[in-house]
Amino acid sequence: MLVLWRLSSLLVALALVLVPRTHGWSKEGHVLTCRIAQGLLEPEAASAVENLLPDYANGDLSSLCVWPDQIRHWYKYRWTSPLHFIDTPDNACSYEYSRDCHDTNGVKDMCVAGAIQNFTSQLVHYREGTSDRRYNMTEALLFLSHFMGDIHQPMHVGFTSDEGGNTISVRWFRHKSNLHHVWDREIILTALADYYEKNLDSLQEELVGNFTDGIWFDDVASWEECDDLLTCSNKYANESINVACKWGYKGVEPGQTLADEYFGSRMPIVMERIAQGGVRLAMVLNLVFGDSQHGFAAAS
Repeated sequence: MLVLWRLSSLLVALALVLVPRTHGWSKEGHVLTCRIAQGLLEPEAASAVENLLPDYANGDLSSLCVWPDQIRHWYKYRWTSPLHFIDTPDNACSYEYSRDCHDTNGVKDMCVAGAIQNFTSQLVHYREGTSDRRYNMTEALLFLSHFMGDIHQPMHVGFTSDEGGNTISVRWFRHKSNLHHVWDREIILTALADYYEKNLDSLQEELVGNFTDGIWFDDVASWEECDDLLTCSNKYANESINVACKWGYKGVEPGQTLADEYFGSRMPIVMERIAQGGVRLAMVLNLVFGDSQHGFAAAS
């Protein structure tokens, strides 16, 4: 069993070296989400996360939060590709699990909301130790951590025909981009350059300050509201399609140049969604790995 675990760890390491990053929150967005979450873990959850991470991660969850993007086109993991997003009916500005959570072949549960439910349920078995070998707990942790970031990126719950804004070409200030990538990375990188001297630590410090004793402090309780961990991802998906309609797509035409006005009005939303993803990932991990497991059922 130890040999198999080491082989799995080696595959994760090779993925980091050999495979280029694909779409999701940018590397920066996923790193921030996972850093925020790990900083909010209670002792039991913190210990479980550290135990599940490979040695080379040095206990840092954020160092592997982009792994699911990096391996999604490997043959072994090709099945995970549709798990990063949800395609909703054009201009409906709504999400329904039974209608929208499927892949292009109509296979049910193959979307980011379904993935969060699945890997959350798998992690419940962590307490059973080596007696239950149906699931790779390290991979479940990495997939859950990544997908919790993806579901909070509004354009990951976008319209079907434009692939969440991927086919809507725009200019971001002076260079070519597309609407999906603007929300994935352009807004984050511009904010880092303009306000944080390209220092991710400084941005993280401000985000944490905003929800610990700042402008989002009174909102944190509502962010963490969740009666059933296996369905709360639907709430997050609904939030994202609403933001995508109100702030992502609105007023944008193909070929348009998006600059100061778009950046200034959308940046606070991007930052809040990153913070929400981190807070909610911590909430899930604390419940799954903590003393009491309530509000959800284990995978069967």
